[in-house]
Order: sequence, then structure tokens, then C-alpha cells
Amino acid sequence: QVQLVESGGGLVQAGGSLRLSCAASGRTFSNYGMGWFRRAPGKEREFLSSISRSGSSTYYANSVKGRFTISRDNAKNTVYLQMNSLKPEDTAVYYCAATSTRAIVTSRPGDYNYWGQGTQVTVSS
Repeated sequence: QVQLVESGGGLVQAGGSLRLSCAASGRTFSNYGMGWFRRAPGKEREFLSSISRSGSSTYYANSVKGRFTISRDNAKNTVYLQMNSLKPEDTAVYYCAATSTRAIVTSRPGDYNYWGQGTQVTVSS
């Protein structure tokens, strides 16, 4: 089992920044690719970004490319999502997830084995 706990969410004005963290425990963190997703009220879960086990490969959804940056620190068992130039439409609950898939990076929710409980991000206009 892998336990994931997100933090860093909150209320921010449009144009502002937040950095989300996701702390992992339970199994060897570097054995898992990591991803970030979000779910806005009334909308489907949306893939945002993923990062390979070593951190050398990353992948972004078009909606956040150039604004969000994923990174990881395997020594700290933590993955991050730096979010800049936030917009009101970024308001959602943000989730991190861990995958043991052999793919270097993946955007498919079904590939992820473990999920955090989520952290709320609210962007005011």
C-alpha cells in the first residue's frame, strides 16, 4: 500500500501561485510514477501532469502546460505541483496519484493504483 497526503491548497487570487505537495509513505516512492489530477464541481476528473519514477520525464495536459510544473524529490518521498498564473477555472479539488505502470508517464486514471484524499484550490477573480 502507498499512502498519499496532499497539502498546499487554499484560496488565491487570479494570477497568483500555489505549490501543492504530496507526501507518500508505505512503499518505495521511487518505484512509482506520479500524477496530478483535479475535479471541478460538476465536471469529470481531469489529468494535469505526470512524472516518471526518476523525475527525468514529465507530461502535461494542454490546459496547464506552461503554467504548472511537476517535480519530485525521491529523498523526501514527495511530489510537487507548482501552479502559476492561476485562473478561476483552475478551481477544483486536486489529487495526487501513484502508478506502478511500466509506462514512463501516463495520463490514464486507470493506470494509477493509489490516490490521495485531495486538497481544495480556489481561485478568485
